[in-house]
Amino acid sequence: MENTYKKIELTGTSSTSIEDAVNNALKKASESVRNMRWFEIVETRGDIKDGKVHFWQVTMKVGFTLE
Repeated sequence: MENTYKKIELTGTSSTSIEDAVNNALKKASESVRNMRWFEIVETRGDIKDGKVHFWQVTMKVGFTLE
């Protein structure tokens, strides 16, 4: 079956880990975006406080199938 996809860009955050930042963004997006199929990380950055990682920020492109 042939499909057509659309890509959107999301940025997730987490005080725990990069993986949690990705999952937080995908969970929130799944509330309004259907048929998400894949993601690619395009940028990883963080906020520093007192010499330690305070928050992770992960920007990703997410592809989903158009209906």
